[in-house]
Amino acid sequence: MSDETYDVVVVGAGVTGALMAKQLTNAKLRVLVLEAGPDTAWSFEGYTRHVERFFAAAAKSPESPWPASPNAPHPDTRDVRAGNGYFVQNGPQPYGSSYTRLQGGSTLHWLGVSLRMLPEDFELTSRYGVGRDWPLGYDELEPYYRAAEFELGVAADVADQAHLGVTFADGYDYPMQRVPSSYADAVLAEATDGMEVTVGGERIELKIRNYPAARNSIPRGDYVPVGAVDERPDGQALGRDLGQRCAGNTACTPICPIQAKYNAMKSLAQADRGHLEVRAQAVASKVNVDAVSGEVTSIEYQRYEDPDSPRHTVHTVSARAYVLAAHAVENAKLLLASGLEGANGLVGRNLMDHPSIYAWGLSPVPIGSYRGPLSTSGIDDARGGRFRAQHAAFRVDIGNDGWRAPAGAPDTTVARAVTKDGLYGDALRAHLADTLPRHVRFSINVEQLASTENRVTIDPRHIDALGNPRPVIDYRIDDYTLGGMAAATAFYKQVFAHAGIEDRTDPATGSWFPTVPYGDTEFHYHGMGHFAGTHVMGADASTSVVDADQRAWEHRNLFLVGSGSFPTMGTSNPTLTMAALTLRTAERLVKELTV
Repeated sequence: MSDETYDVVVVGAGVTGALMAKQLTNAKLRVLVLEAGPDTAWSFEGYTRHVERFFAAAAKSPESPWPASPNAPHPDTRDVRAGNGYFVQNGPQPYGSSYTRLQGGSTLHWLGVSLRMLPEDFELTSRYGVGRDWPLGYDELEPYYRAAEFELGVAADVADQAHLGVTFADGYDYPMQRVPSSYADAVLAEATDGMEVTVGGERIELKIRNYPAARNSIPRGDYVPVGAVDERPDGQALGRDLGQRCAGNTACTPICPIQAKYNAMKSLAQADRGHLEVRAQAVASKVNVDAVSGEVTSIEYQRYEDPDSPRHTVHTVSARAYVLAAHAVENAKLLLASGLEGANGLVGRNLMDHPSIYAWGLSPVPIGSYRGPLSTSGIDDARGGRFRAQHAAFRVDIGNDGWRAPAGAPDTTVARAVTKDGLYGDALRAHLADTLPRHVRFSINVEQLASTENRVTIDPRHIDALGNPRPVIDYRIDDYTLGGMAAATAFYKQVFAHAGIEDRTDPATGSWFPTVPYGDTEFHYHGMGHFAGTHVMGADASTSVVDADQRAWEHRNLFLVGSGSFPTMGTSNPTLTMAALTLRTAERLVKELTV
C-alpha cells in the first residue's frame, strides 16, 4: 500500500529533475520530487555558508563547498588520488569524474558551458562507421535546444556558433548577449586565428570562438535574468538582485559566489509551488514494478532527519508516471538495486565521459591570467570531421585561471621560485609579475564512444550508511579515444609553436592524474564530470534501454532522463542537451497525462 499518490514522482532535484518538475507543475500536474541529499543551498543564507566553506578550504576541488552526507554519498575527485571513496573502481583505468548529491545537483559546481551537439554527433555510425546513431536527429531536437537556452539563461551570439553544421532558426538569437571574451582569448586569437593544423589527414583552419555559457549577461529583448534564489520561510522562492550579471569571480567551478551562473534551484523556483512538493533527504531505494505488465507501481524511499546519522524511516509513494532524474550513475544504480537490469542487460552499461588532458605553457606576452570566468572561449574546429572514422574528436577549452588546475599555481609558482630558484624580495616580486600574467592553460576534452565493457554495477559487499549499494565502476579508455588524445597532443603542440608559447606541460607536476598507456607513450588524464550512457536510447528495444522519448522499453510509465540516455557523447558539455531532451520528454508526458 502506498503512503501517498501523485501524478508524477521525480527522483532527483538536479537540472533534469528541476526542469521536469517545472514543466509538469506549470501544466497543473501534482508532482513530488525526491532528493537524496540535503537542501542546504536552497536558502540564500545556506548558499552563502557553502561559499564561505569554499573560501576556507585549502583545496579548491569541485566538491570543496559541497560536503557529502554519509546517507547520500557522492564521489570526490580527490578520491581518485587515494584510490578510494564512493566509487568502487575496478579499472583498468579509474573513472576520474565526480558529481554532487544535493538539491541543485551538479549544476551547483558546473562550469556553465552550454554548447549544442553537432548534427554529425547524432549520426556517427551512418557517417563514419563508428559508435551509435541516435533515434532522433539534430533538426528534431533543435526547437528544444532553443527552449533549453532560455530555461538555463544562456549568453551567446548566434554568429559565433553557426559552424560545423550547427544551424539556428531564422531570426533566433540567444536570450542574452555573450559573456565578453577574456583578454587572454583576444591575445591568443590574434596569434592563432587562421592558422592551419592537420588532424587525421585533414587540414583544419583554426578560430578561437566565444563559448555559450549559462551565466547572466546583458539580456536581449524582454528576457529577465534570474539571479540568486532564496527560499523564504513563507515557502515562496525569490530571485534577488544579486547575480543578475556575471562578475568574473573566476570560481564558476566549484561555486559561483553570487549565483550569476544557472543552477537547478532557479528552475525549481519557477515551478508552480501549489502543485510541487520537494522532499529533501529522501533517498529512493527501490522501484517496484508489476510482474505482469512491467509498469512501475511505486517507489520506496528512505527519509533521514540528520545528515550525519543513519537513522531513517521507510516510505512508499505511487504515481501515474515516474521519472528517474537522479544522475546517469544513480539512475542505473537504483534500477540495478531494484532487480531491473533489463532483458538485454544494458542497464548500467555504455558508461562514458570526456577523458581530458591538460597542456600549459608561457605566453611570450602577458595575457592577463587569473581573471574573469574560468573559461570564456575555446578552439572547437576539431569537434567534427572525416577523421572521426579513425579516432576521437576533441575540443580545447582555454582557461582564464592560468596553471591552477594542472599545476596548483599560483601557489606552486611562488613555492618553486623560492625553494628551487632561491628568489626572494624584489627579485621574487619581479619574477611573479613577469610569469604569472603569461600562464596559458588548455583543457582538451576528448570524445569517448559507448562500450558495453564500461559499466556501473552493484555488489552487496559495498554499501553506504543506509545500506544502499555504492556504484562499482568498470572503465577502460579504448584506442579510439587514445588516438584522439594523441591527435590532440600533436594539435596543441602546433598551436603553442605557432603562437610562440613555451611548452611547460609536465604531467608529473600533477602526479595525482590517472594514467593510461598508448603505444610508447602514456597519457595523464582527468575526468570532466560528463557522465553518460548508462541507459542509452535507441530505436530498437533489444539494443537500448529507453526510446527517443526517454521512456523505458520494459516499463512504459517510467522515464529515465538525463545524459544516461546519450548513445554518443560528441565533444560538447552534456547539460544543454540533457535539458533539451528533458523538455522534449516533459512535453510528451504533459500531453499524455492531461488528455
